[in-house]
Amino acid sequence: MKYRLLGRTGVRVSELCLGTMMFGAKTSRDDSVRIIDHALDAGVNFIDTADVYAGNESERIVGEALSANGKRQRTILATKFYFPQSDDVNDLGLSRRHVIEACDASLRRLNTDWIDLYQLHRCNPDVPIDETLRALDDLIRAGKIRYIGSSMFPSWQTVESLWVAKELGLNRFVSEQPAYNMLDRTVEREVIPAAQSFGLAILPWGPLCGGLLSGKYDREKGDPEGRWQGGKDNFNREATDTAWNIIDLLRTIAREKECSVSQVALAWCAAQPGVTAPIIGPRTFEQAHDNLGSVDVKLEPADFDRVDALAPPRSAVVRYYDEALGIDFGTHTQRSVV
Repeated sequence: MKYRLLGRTGVRVSELCLGTMMFGAKTSRDDSVRIIDHALDAGVNFIDTADVYAGNESERIVGEALSANGKRQRTILATKFYFPQSDDVNDLGLSRRHVIEACDASLRRLNTDWIDLYQLHRCNPDVPIDETLRALDDLIRAGKIRYIGSSMFPSWQTVESLWVAKELGLNRFVSEQPAYNMLDRTVEREVIPAAQSFGLAILPWGPLCGGLLSGKYDREKGDPEGRWQGGKDNFNREATDTAWNIIDLLRTIAREKECSVSQVALAWCAAQPGVTAPIIGPRTFEQAHDNLGSVDVKLEPADFDRVDALAPPRSAVVRYYDEALGIDFGTHTQRSVV
């Protein structure tokens, strides 16, 4: 396992981040703890969760696991907030009220005194970014969080947030977490170039395109417990003919490298310019073990060329990024105030 700097910070994180969206939902508590311990033993020091995962249960499991194994101090722990937590109309979004309440609730569930990376799970055009940044800056000064980041922010909102932080003398984002895989390279157009220009870490989620790039699906059939059934996932995204051709190519490369299809897809993502650590999201221990093995897969320039020929840079063979839950790229109803 290699380690990379988290954006412009001095913190080093493992080249893979353990995502925990399945924990407490499709993955039992015991299996979740086993996966966490295995990942940490393999050299992972970076765990990502969110308050919305499994109705808060993922955070509780992560907190209990890190308390039990005594590895909280050496783990870079990231979580996210934004989505509704109750039927209270104010218990969501990026308002100062919700930022502070969500942070305190996550700290309790994670059983920790601090969060290493606190991320805005989505953007919210209706809330001026200065309100959110001021609240986050106060939490940093209070010692409750150490760094802040964003997820699924369009590049213009990333730049706006950096400008407002500079104007007001506030702590700035150090990372962006976009959907990114070889079937949807949308973020290569503006998001990744902006991140590279301003020193933000890129932490791709969905590097296996929701399991489509795992190799367990083909044109005719697939994993009965997986997300992709009949060529569509649970968000009605559709696998195109070109997507299946790319999966066939990955099978060829996997045979040549004597590794799994998912390991090729993860190795490809981790090697892309600007990427710090792809987020793996295993449902089973076997998937976790397989995903962790991707750090040993070495792709050659010819391998990248073969992928580019079918999935050109900046292309979207499957509309994964634009169809993600909770995206709001609408026009501001209010402008940022500085």
